[in-house]
Order: sequence, then C-alpha cells, then structure tokens
Amino acid sequence: MDLKQFLELFNPLPGNCYLQVTTEPDATTTALDQRLQSVHGELRVAYYTQDKKSFEALNIQTKQQIDNFSKPFRALPRDHDVLIFKDILSKHTKPKQLLKIAYTTLANAAHIVIMEKKGVMDIPETLELLEEYEFRSANSIEVLEGYDLIMAKKVHMWGNGL
Repeated sequence: MDLKQFLELFNPLPGNCYLQVTTEPDATTTALDQRLQSVHGELRVAYYTQDKKSFEALNIQTKQQIDNFSKPFRALPRDHDVLIFKDILSKHTKPKQLLKIAYTTLANAAHIVIMEKKGVMDIPETLELLEEYEFRSANSIEVLEGYDLIMAKKVHMWGNGL
C-alpha cells in the first residue's frame, strides 16, 4: 500500500493530536503514528473490536476498545486536530452520533476524514451529512488505492456551540 499521497493530506504541527476511529488498524495507522511522533504529536486510536488480543497488540500509546457498533467512542471537547473515521461510519448503528462526537472533539478549523473501502460509501449522501453537521469544504479525494476518502473542515458555527 503506497501511503505517500495519503500522508500528504496531513501536515502535523508539534503537539498535534489525531484520532483514528477504526475497525482495523493497518498501515495508515502506523504511518500516521510515525508522522505524528516525528513532530512530538500523538495518534490516538478508538478500535472497534471484541478481540482482546488484537487490541492489546496494537502498539499505540493512547487507545480505547469499543466492543460493539452501537456504542460511541469517547473523546474530550476540542482535543483533536484531525479525526479519521476508517471503515466505521458505514458499520456503526448510529453514524450521526459519531459525527456529533467528532464535531465536539475537533478543535476549530480542524479536519475530519472519512475513509471506506471502495463502493461502500454513498459519496453524495456523505457529503450532505457532513454539511448537515456543520463540516464545510467537503471533498472526495482519490489518494489511497482501494478506498474512497472524504475530507472536510470543522467551521465554528453558532448553531452547534463548540
């Protein structure tokens, strides 16, 4: 998997904190972790799995295990500079709840990235959903083979508070 173009989407600054919410950590997880460590930042992972062994084997400093697709992940308000949903939004029973949490945990002008295997995500519908939850400048980007990827920006709006 060539991650060069994927990693070019991210320009972490010292101290930045990214959160990847996923069903399966992979090469993107490792690459983001290395990229953030190089600037003294941190990658956190919310891992949807029931497999304790695979969770414990995940070599990430800050991680949380969520055991089913109806539960939300936990994150503090304005605590993350980028949030990446990888193969989770389509599987979760409450995707709108995940977007609300994403909006709350992202700092102002931070980015949300939604990645799903090719053909799983309805791109126009996802773009509309992001707009509904006050994420702006959403674009579908072809940077990772086998994945559809949408990136948008959190813009502070009066209606959503944070």
